[in-house]
Amino acid sequence: MSDPAIRIFLVDDQQMVRAGFRMLVESQDDMTVVGEAGDGGEALSQLAVTSADVVLMDVRMPRLDGVETTRRLLATDAPPRVIVLTTFDLDEYAFAAIRAGASAFLLKDAAPPDLLGAIRSVVAGDAVVAPSTTRRLLDHFAALPDPATPAAHDDRLALLTEREVEVLTLIARGRTNTEIAADLVVAETTVKTHVGRILAKTGSRDRVQLVVLGYETGLVTA
Repeated sequence: MSDPAIRIFLVDDQQMVRAGFRMLVESQDDMTVVGEAGDGGEALSQLAVTSADVVLMDVRMPRLDGVETTRRLLATDAPPRVIVLTTFDLDEYAFAAIRAGASAFLLKDAAPPDLLGAIRSVVAGDAVVAPSTTRRLLDHFAALPDPATPAAHDDRLALLTEREVEVLTLIARGRTNTEIAADLVVAETTVKTHVGRILAKTGSRDRVQLVVLGYETGLVTA
């Protein structure tokens, strides 16, 4: 039996944009659109009664923007993954969306294979940030003052073992599981186990939030 289709919910204030995304998503055998909304408030109402795996979320919308909608949505029980899409490659939107808990940030002019790949990636538990945004996110962290609290004493890291702190540091530096395994001379399955424990202990949703955590606590500096 094949796996169930990935359930996608569309949120964008432009009907033509939603229609384009619907056509793209439904051209895939493993995806289906389960609903759509024209603003954040409508999205929250519909998603309260509609099960979705991934939400494609516009940033600029009337009444309730995509960043605040993402924040409220991810505060609910068993929320879907959120991919934030925008035509504006602006630092504050990318950073705010990731801080709100989005699993991906992509521009609307991303190639269809990139968007479809991002959907499949976030369902698998990974996180995606547009390449043009990644460097500027790191620059954002580099411009922040040094953390007032040393990383070793940050409460968010208190439950981590010494090895888990090592793994978190490498994640924050952008290393893949394969690369971390090579760096630490351990099996990749061991790294995956460490990553799962770090996510659980820090209350993080995915690797992007672990990157943010690594910079905020001073484990890594840009």
